[in-house]
Amino acid sequence: MRLDDLELFVLAADQGSFSLVARQLNITPAFVSGAIMRLEKHLGTRLFVRNTRNLRLSEEGLRYLPFARGVVDQLQQGAQVLSEQSEALKGTLRLSAPSDIGRNLLVPWLDDFQTLHPQLAIQLRISDRAVDLVGEPVDAAIRYGQLPDSSLIAWPLVNGLRRSLCAAPAYLAKFGTPTHPTELVHHNCLGFVWGDQTFQRWRFTLPEEECVVNIRGNRFSDDADIVRRWAVNGQGLVYKSRLDLLPDIQAGRLVEVFPPTWGEPTSLHLVAAHRLQATPAVQALKAWLQEKCQALIA
Repeated sequence: MRLDDLELFVLAADQGSFSLVARQLNITPAFVSGAIMRLEKHLGTRLFVRNTRNLRLSEEGLRYLPFARGVVDQLQQGAQVLSEQSEALKGTLRLSAPSDIGRNLLVPWLDDFQTLHPQLAIQLRISDRAVDLVGEPVDAAIRYGQLPDSSLIAWPLVNGLRRSLCAAPAYLAKFGTPTHPTELVHHNCLGFVWGDQTFQRWRFTLPEEECVVNIRGNRFSDDADIVRRWAVNGQGLVYKSRLDLLPDIQAGRLVEVFPPTWGEPTSLHLVAAHRLQATPAVQALKAWLQEKCQALIA
């Protein structure tokens, strides 16, 4: 098996086109096609289903891709370690992040991070779905909440994080300010959708007890940033990570309804598929994000 054939297979799977890979590497599409055919012959199976109009991975190609990507990534990491003559970070850092923290906090933080490491390229994916760290070309992801897959490597980014219930001053002036979670049934609560599940049970940790409220509202979205924007525009109450809401709270666009200690505890992690992905770039990003998150909370 030729390793360059394996690299071309991973690139073709990511790009979905032999021609795009050829243009990217300044080679011919026929060269890419020949490499894929050699790899398919070696493996004894078709990796792509292709015709004159489109190209897609076969079922066998989908199963094989994570293993091929792992080999290519390890080789690239090994070459990077050998070629590093200084502490300068090089290569490409591929990161996935939720919509709200990604657009409103991470973008300026990454600007400063890249100023410190100008030889590092950054690919940022914004999505509120849990990206597949094994099957997709991502080095690390920022994730809220409990991590269901215990095989993932996770580094906490901030301690003592809680959710916060907030609303715009205009909304509270018009509809009043609730003093207890049970009063939320009389308010318009802006909800979040994850896949087919709508989160309508809000938990609060009051000093004397835990309180769970089944909320009601006229707006729900699978984009957490949209939900926050609705709240800023006075459409209702929002209940999400205090880290996401702090810039609006500090600017007066949102008001915290309950004491911060009443919010449900949550967590924020930088996550990778395995320890081989804890590259110098990922480690540097982890330390940078921890510093930025703690400073914002403080």
